Amino acid sequence: MATVSPQTPTTASFDFDQEACALVLDTAPRMFAVVQEYDLETEHADGHVAAWGMAYGDGSAHVIGVGGAVTMSLGSPERAVWHYGRRKGVSARLVWLAPGTGATFARAEAA
Repeated sequence: MATVSPQTPTTASFDFDQEACALVLDTAPRMFAVVQEYDLETEHADGHVAAWGMAYGDGSAHVIGVGGAVTMSLGSPERAVWHYGRRKGVSARLVWLAPGTGATFARAEAA
């Protein structure tokens, strides 16, 4: 019968950093922008990013207006569309960022 010496690992090595990065990717909120649009039916159509948001797996969202003056916790990202599109002559819509495929501990690499 073969014996295993204490110096010989019996299981595959565990890479905690890799597991932590996988956890981040699995639980990361979806990022979106709230874009306000004006004069859509004219040649003067224009728009700008009014806010940035994060949508979570439970359907809720956090939104912060550009400049930081407005912050909201909402039941859904679509509620931000209502908030930013309710003025006369202004419409709003969500623009979703494509989810990333990687995670890193290095700040410079994440940008």
